[in-house]
Amino acid sequence: MMSQKFNPSRWAVEHPQLIGFLMIISVIAGGWQFINLGRAEDPNFTLKSMTISAQWAGASPDALQAQIINPLEQELRGIDFLDTLSTYCNQSFCVTQVSLNDNAPKEQVPQIWQKVRNKVADVSPTLPEGGTLSVNDDFADVYGYTFALTGPEVSSLSPIAKKIKTGFQRIPDVAKVQIIGEIPATFNIDIDPVRLKNVSMGLAQFSEAIQQHSLIASGGMLDFGIDMPIDVSGAVYNQESIEQITLPSKSGNLHVKDIATVSRGYIDPPSSIVRYHGKPALIIAVAMAKDGDGLTLGKKLNTELDKINSELPTGLKFVQVEDQSKVIKEAVNTFLLKFFFALLVVLVVAFGTLGFRSGMVVAFSVPLTLSFVALYMKISGIGLERISLGALILSLGLLVDDAIISIEAMIVQLSNGASREDAASYAWEHTAFPMLTGTLITIISFLPVGIAKSTTGEYAGEIFWVSAAALLCSWVVAVIFIPLLGVWFLPQPQNTLENTPSLETKSILALRKILEWVVVRKKTVCAVTLTLLVMAILGTSLVNQQFFPLSDRPELIVDVALPPGSSLSKTNKIVSDIESKILYLPSLAHIETHIGDGAPRFYLPYIPASPSASHATLLLVAKDLNAREELFKSIKNFANAIPASLHVQRLSLGPTADFPVQYRIIGSNIDKIINISHEIRDILKNTSGTSDVQIDWGNRTLSESFQLDAEKAAHFGSNRISIAQQMQAFLSGEEVGKIFNADNHRSLGPVRA
Repeated sequence: MMSQKFNPSRWAVEHPQLIGFLMIISVIAGGWQFINLGRAEDPNFTLKSMTISAQWAGASPDALQAQIINPLEQELRGIDFLDTLSTYCNQSFCVTQVSLNDNAPKEQVPQIWQKVRNKVADVSPTLPEGGTLSVNDDFADVYGYTFALTGPEVSSLSPIAKKIKTGFQRIPDVAKVQIIGEIPATFNIDIDPVRLKNVSMGLAQFSEAIQQHSLIASGGMLDFGIDMPIDVSGAVYNQESIEQITLPSKSGNLHVKDIATVSRGYIDPPSSIVRYHGKPALIIAVAMAKDGDGLTLGKKLNTELDKINSELPTGLKFVQVEDQSKVIKEAVNTFLLKFFFALLVVLVVAFGTLGFRSGMVVAFSVPLTLSFVALYMKISGIGLERISLGALILSLGLLVDDAIISIEAMIVQLSNGASREDAASYAWEHTAFPMLTGTLITIISFLPVGIAKSTTGEYAGEIFWVSAAALLCSWVVAVIFIPLLGVWFLPQPQNTLENTPSLETKSILALRKILEWVVVRKKTVCAVTLTLLVMAILGTSLVNQQFFPLSDRPELIVDVALPPGSSLSKTNKIVSDIESKILYLPSLAHIETHIGDGAPRFYLPYIPASPSASHATLLLVAKDLNAREELFKSIKNFANAIPASLHVQRLSLGPTADFPVQYRIIGSNIDKIINISHEIRDILKNTSGTSDVQIDWGNRTLSESFQLDAEKAAHFGSNRISIAQQMQAFLSGEEVGKIFNADNHRSLGPVRA
């Protein structure tokens, strides 16, 4: 006699205590995990670009390109999955952006970046003297919580900002804290050239004398049973000690104060300027730790914000500009609201069509299934954000399908006179595998998104994984737990099929007539179906197409680009004029201005601009979405009156580019490339639907050449380097050392003649 095949549905009914215990534990554990899942605005995706900075004081862009960038690019061309190397050069400074192909596997990206760092290290020893390379490791960090500290002047803000930074770093889930907009403090030494000449001392000799007092030097160690370090006095540590530095001269020893004036100050001009609502400011940006909870971090930062404001000196103001926790809360709550409304509709339909007890069984399948999905999401590191919640909403209507099929099969079997145990086992014997087939077909429809080897696939891939988990869990629930719930809660039918003349209601009779009509007129039905299909395909051409829609965040980004070579002061003047037009608009909540550098990456898809004195970024936060559109129109209205290129953009969901359409012109003749780029720009400007057409190469900048008479320089005992040093000190100042103390260090210089 052959043994019966194993039937999980019957086995579950025969072990009610165990299955009941598993249900209770699963709901409790899953509910707990659902509450504690990490919450974020969007899923993380790997940024496949990084930046490398090159510096060479005094070098022209051509020299930087030839001596540093070209050797670097030759080394980098061998890295895996390389797409483009884009370099922007200015006087003394270059930035190279390394971009990988979109299909680069995210698992290999960290190893690729390590190879890039190794190649930069290999190139560094071959660079000309004074040339340096540095890799920006923080390029992909997202600083979703930004604060502005404002006051009368930036100099008074730096110590307070550092104290705030230390406080933020103690908060759990904080990964990094960055202070943006600091202007380094200096001691300025202004030399009287007449006195310097009278003591027969050159500028180089003067600088060398000061440098040896600013260096850290060890005097060795003495062994008295303990190691005792020897400190050699004479190091400078404040303004007075600089003034007392002894300078050797032919007429006797002098002090710095005899031929120069020492004063405290700050680097002028600074490398960048930051303002908040038109006032000097420091920006304190906070990045959340990986897998952190944005809502919890937001609450802790708000508590710290209130504490800081209660302790700030009069005249200083500390406000929050970007609060990712609010965006996360709004995004998650919106999706949860939609989710529960969709769930409510499903349950109302279930109760209305199946009856109260059957509806109760179907209703219980939803939290049970979601509990298993929550456990899966926790194990897989998937949090609650747009994509995962969207996947749950997509799956919701399908979650109850398997449960409804199982419970209806039981109702029919009970009506046929079967026992509750036999009716429960029917769910496995006759419906389990058809249900599984349908479930797998539905899952496969999402498969291309889940296995796509691209940034877009990485961003949207949770649609597949969460949907697949939800549907498979719903099938398991339908064949294991629903049969037991049916045994417990389904009512005993009052009439069996043998005693019931007809179970066909009016609705069933109407459906039967429709089916008969469709079968008889199958050719007509097929023709109508094909016609509707063709019309639907043609109708897609009338729908606006955009892969990722605009974000519902209230920010606007305004990039201001002046001709390359424009000074920071000129950029500052134009940006101040733009600020004056925006500051008092009623739709504006916050305005954060970054001149000479880009805003911090406060949103993962946002790409910060490269540092440049001729560029500025205005981060505008509107009061709401309607206000954002009003702000956008207001800026567009005066954009043409500004003597600079303004690129106004809203944020988008998913991996996007600030310029969605870009053309790349490649060739060896620079003049031809520039001419062609201008021709293309003119064509695009006259094309309907285009705006903010820009060329990233820019225009050629002016430069001045100092023609040195080598014979006369030799006659006066000078040389090219000495003259260049004197001109540098006179025009821009020269840094000659650092002063270190217990608190921090201040640059010693510039030395001005």
